[in-house]
Amino acid sequence: MGPRVSTAELAERLANLIGPRASVARGVLDQHGQSESYYRALPPDIVVFPETTQEVAEIVKLCANAGMPIVPFGAGTSLEGNAASVEGGVCFDFARMNKVLAVHDSDMNVVVQPGITRKQLNAELRGTGLFFPIDPGADASIGGMSSTRASGTMAVRYGTMKDNVMALEVVLADGRVIRTGKRARKSSAGYDLTRLFVGAEGTLGLITEITLKLHPLPQAISAAVCSFDTLHNAVDTAIAVIQAAIPVARVELLDDVMMRGINAYSKLGYREAPTLFFEFHGSETSVAEQAELAQAIATEFGGRGFEWAKAPEDRSRLWHARDNTLYAGLGLRPGARAVITDICVPISRLAKCLTDTRRDADEHGFTAPIVGHVGDGNFHMLILVDPAKPGEIDSAKALQARMVARAIAMDGTCTGEHGIGLGKIDFLADELGEAVDVMRSIKTALDPNGLMNPGKIFAGVRP
Repeated sequence: MGPRVSTAELAERLANLIGPRASVARGVLDQHGQSESYYRALPPDIVVFPETTQEVAEIVKLCANAGMPIVPFGAGTSLEGNAASVEGGVCFDFARMNKVLAVHDSDMNVVVQPGITRKQLNAELRGTGLFFPIDPGADASIGGMSSTRASGTMAVRYGTMKDNVMALEVVLADGRVIRTGKRARKSSAGYDLTRLFVGAEGTLGLITEITLKLHPLPQAISAAVCSFDTLHNAVDTAIAVIQAAIPVARVELLDDVMMRGINAYSKLGYREAPTLFFEFHGSETSVAEQAELAQAIATEFGGRGFEWAKAPEDRSRLWHARDNTLYAGLGLRPGARAVITDICVPISRLAKCLTDTRRDADEHGFTAPIVGHVGDGNFHMLILVDPAKPGEIDSAKALQARMVARAIAMDGTCTGEHGIGLGKIDFLADELGEAVDVMRSIKTALDPNGLMNPGKIFAGVRP
């Protein structure tokens, strides 16, 4: 690696390579320094918009020779500062690499570029009888979802990104292009490099192509909403549904605070109490049976006000409300920012973890709605703070730290799906101890100059 060159010199080299698709315009830089998180803006020095893997590799080589940090950027929906340019450098915006490269409907898989979003992908798949089910709420890019090991509302039925990414094409820190696997449904060939890069948050390489599993579109879909008097009863219902082997596609929990938010934001009239959102996939007969069983279990735990949504427009309205919980939550305190955090615990510990966390937030005076993918033990809290009051942010971080400590003590994790990013570096060490040193060794082996998305997952890896 040569000495770090000036931004102007590198920008000129990049302009010679890709023309106006290399930008130093202030508005473009600022746009790529922000995200949905509360972190301060950390813009890059240059933004590039590559269109091919070869361009990505050539730009990476220029960055490596110049000693310039490399930061991948998808749709900008990350919640832990995952795409923030901590040390400036070159931001790779993959918006122009957004194509479906091949659909193998007989094999139920698809090859895509990283910039395509999940909604765009499913629109492209219309008419094939197949769909891609991973739904983190936001219309995130597939590359970003792979990089953060995302999951979301349907993980309880279809798994997470680690279960649905079959193979990757990756550009390494020195510009080499590798493929981590083939389209075969299983393999015992060497190290599982695909899983290494899924969840690496761009710290090991840039993903330029993704092979994904697809799933058959269900013949019938039914959804339901049911409220409870206590969080504990709502969680116990979700656990009982899972343990009864009912193949529920989604089971989402919104607490009373979040229900108040979505009622106001989406102009709905749900009871403002802990509420479960269900969705069932299958044949007409199986969906009806699943729904009846779930309703019977919910009734045993005091569930009431079941509202069924079978028509597509009714389901769309229901899940639109669920998917907009971030903005609905922010509406509870106009002008606030949200310290958004997530944890995941074994489902047997979920009720205690969730109720203890709710009590902790209330006792410290926070407006902090909770939403959870309770079928797999994962929940999120939006801690609303005044960004002009550093004391509130410090108190929110302390609340988050207690929430994470609670999860780790229950044999859980500091993040179920947001990733480590900037915000959970210390928690990763608390959770995994010496295993983090092994991660550092892998990072150093693949990125010896520490240029790939520096400052994420762990600190102190620059030479």
